[in-house]
Amino acid sequence: MAGRYDANPFAPEEEVNPFSVSASAPPATNSRLSPLPPEPADFSYDHRAPIDIPLDTPATAMDLKKKEKELKAKEAELIRREQEVKRREDALARAGIILEQRNWPPFFPIIHHDIMNDIPIHLHKLQYVAFTTLLGMAVCLTWNIIATTTAWLNGEDAKIWFLSIIYFIAGVPGAYVLWYRPLYRAFRTESAMTFGWFFLFYVLHIGFCIFAAIAPPIIFKGKSITGILAAVAIMNKHTSIGIVYFVGFGLFCLESVLSIWVIQQVYMYFRGSGRAAEMKQEAARGA
Repeated sequence: MAGRYDANPFAPEEEVNPFSVSASAPPATNSRLSPLPPEPADFSYDHRAPIDIPLDTPATAMDLKKKEKELKAKEAELIRREQEVKRREDALARAGIILEQRNWPPFFPIIHHDIMNDIPIHLHKLQYVAFTTLLGMAVCLTWNIIATTTAWLNGEDAKIWFLSIIYFIAGVPGAYVLWYRPLYRAFRTESAMTFGWFFLFYVLHIGFCIFAAIAPPIIFKGKSITGILAAVAIMNKHTSIGIVYFVGFGLFCLESVLSIWVIQQVYMYFRGSGRAAEMKQEAARGA
């Protein structure tokens, strides 16, 4: 027999909304399944944290030591070579041999020329003026080629052009070897014999400049040099070519004046430094 409070099985079922929560309905606590304990899940990685990877393995340490030994060996070899080079340079300096590096002209170095570092500071001006006379000699002979070329193209003999080329080829290298280089070495080493060599050939240089400025028809063939006599002679035929020859005459005159000033200053320095007496003593010992 059913109880008094049993529900009517024939009554319509009450619709229950599962999403509605009644405030008066108490939570279900009579579930037979107990909740699982929470498991720790740490998914937050710190990307900035350094990762320690052991690098100091035995093989790596041996490689580092080997490389260190090789570097030390190379450093010791370089030091040894530097000392050897310095020892040889000192030996050459004691023997009077000077190692020179070619540095002039800058675009195609063929000679060593460094007045600022090789020549004493009180002789810089004199050496620069002497170098100017060397360049002036090259300018005079170059202008001489231009003048003889214009004369040849206007009916003069072709020999004067070939002779002007010979003057240039022999004059410029000859001036450098015979008197400019000895003066450079004399100022650098204070050698009395080198001064004597310079004086001998520089006097010949001055004589050539004066002779070329006059250009007598004694040695020079025809009008192969731009002297005053050649300029006057060619002025009667071609006025424009005569003007070119007169410019060459002025260049040779200027070269002569500068060269005379240089030899005077060098001689004054030579006498004042006592090298003249030393040269006399060397000449006496040689005799």
